[in-house]
Amino acid sequence: MFKTGLKFVLVLGLGFLLAGCGVQSIPMAKNEVEAKLAEISNQYKRRADLIPNLVKVVKGYAEQEKEVLIGVTEARAKATQSTIDPSKVTPQQLQQFQQAQGGLSQALGRLMVVVEKYPNLKSDQNFRDLQAQLEGTENRITVARNRYIETIKNFNNLVTVFPTSLTNSLFFKHEKMPQWEADAGQAPAEAPKVEF
Repeated sequence: MFKTGLKFVLVLGLGFLLAGCGVQSIPMAKNEVEAKLAEISNQYKRRADLIPNLVKVVKGYAEQEKEVLIGVTEARAKATQSTIDPSKVTPQQLQQFQQAQGGLSQALGRLMVVVEKYPNLKSDQNFRDLQAQLEGTENRITVARNRYIETIKNFNNLVTVFPTSLTNSLFFKHEKMPQWEADAGQAPAEAPKVEF
């Protein structure tokens, strides 16, 4: 009877030890990372879906801006071809995905600069609606990326910081996951100068 009680206490103690050392939290954190990356992809898809309508409206007003319109269309094609599997993401895949989306962001930026030349276009209701939807989507992308960055940080802490790192090395053997990085194509190297 003493041996049975001792076994029960040992099994119960081992269960509590494992529960507190990442056996559940590491897989849950990995699932959360995959979900957050999928949300980023979802928001980029939403942006890509808005672009043909935006180009169509701009084209009606600014036919002579073909180079910019073609640039946006080509950047959208590259961005939609670049997909990412959240469960099998590698640093190289993440970098390629970011570059494709950054290229599209740059092309859209050039398009918005061109729009400034056409006051009639800026007053068009369809254009204003599409522009508002695009701005909202860009905000959603930023929020999704921030959530992904935080989730990656939490996951990487679980797999590298003791005691959960010990559990990881014994049971899971997960590596640190690549973090989202802003590249030179997405942000200006230096702040623009404003002169009055």
